[in-house]
Amino acid sequence: MTDAEPPVPSSGELEAVRAILARMGVTPEQLVAESAAPTAVPTFDEYIQRVCMAVPPATRRIYGTYWGRVSDAWGSRRLNEPTSLEIKQLAEQMKERTVVRRNSRGGRAAAEHLISALRCLYSHAVADGLIAERDDPAKRVPKPRRLASTRRAISEQQLTMIIDAAGVTGNDPNLDTLLLRLHIETACRRGGALALHRTDLDTDQCLLRLHEKGGTVRWQPISPTLAGCLLQHAEERGVSEPNGQLLRYRTGAPITSRRYDHLWQRLGRHIPWVAAQQISTHWLRHTTLTWVERNFGYGIARAYAGHNGRSDAGTTSTYVRADVYEVTRALSALTGEDHPLLQGVTVVASKLTSAGRTTRADRASRPLGFFSGS
Repeated sequence: MTDAEPPVPSSGELEAVRAILARMGVTPEQLVAESAAPTAVPTFDEYIQRVCMAVPPATRRIYGTYWGRVSDAWGSRRLNEPTSLEIKQLAEQMKERTVVRRNSRGGRAAAEHLISALRCLYSHAVADGLIAERDDPAKRVPKPRRLASTRRAISEQQLTMIIDAAGVTGNDPNLDTLLLRLHIETACRRGGALALHRTDLDTDQCLLRLHEKGGTVRWQPISPTLAGCLLQHAEERGVSEPNGQLLRYRTGAPITSRRYDHLWQRLGRHIPWVAAQQISTHWLRHTTLTWVERNFGYGIARAYAGHNGRSDAGTTSTYVRADVYEVTRALSALTGEDHPLLQGVTVVASKLTSAGRTTRADRASRPLGFFSGS
């Protein structure tokens, strides 16, 4: 006796089933997913270890602390157990436990990082098919609204005070003044400076290859003076390997972020307003980019900062994108030094000037105070 073949549904029957599913808000894909064999959902302790091995070191450094807090609270629970309300409650607990410092902002950053850490964790769980995207509880928890940054550009007089104090205090004034000039010229982030290798320095064209957040890589023009100082620093401190870290202590050991922490703590002891306002390296980035924007416009300032993502600005940024020669012209005005990239290069702004029009770049004839004696 043979099994009878299942009847083939007619087109009318199929259309009726589709209409019922549409009214219920159910897709055929969901029916297939629900009928599949369920996947064992790991605990937070198990999955955090797996995600830590898959993310870049920078992500692991930022989220590691918060994953540890999640593990302490829910380590033995499975990923699909906590609700959005529980995540919000845990974020509020993080805000309350935040250590109050002078620059504290009510624990908003702690809550935001916790939610971001959980979103990262659940995004991997969705990609692994452990939970459905619609069941991601972290996605439904809003992050705290960010407050406006208190950072701003500092004046030339303040900048000079910082440079002077760094040059006469500490156990390595040459390193500290080199760091400050590097950040003032390039407006790079602290991580970009720490990631510099000997092979990233092009002394012939006076360019520096910066590796910054998001995996971005760009060639940033630097002055001949800074290029020579970086080369001399590398030679004096034994940076022989092409892939060796460029910035080093006198002992030859690579510097870490702690050098920046000690530098600004020391400057705060000698300059009271540095400590009161929590001045840091990122304020130098604000200072340089503000100067470039005021004198050369938004497009060149955006390129100078290394902002290339679509989220950095609106659609107009596609049409005002600056090239390396325009960035170099801004650097040359900033430092008061000629640059090899500009030799023989015709800049559009120069044509406008020759036609009788004055550009903001032409009014930027005086470099910042720090460079006036270079």
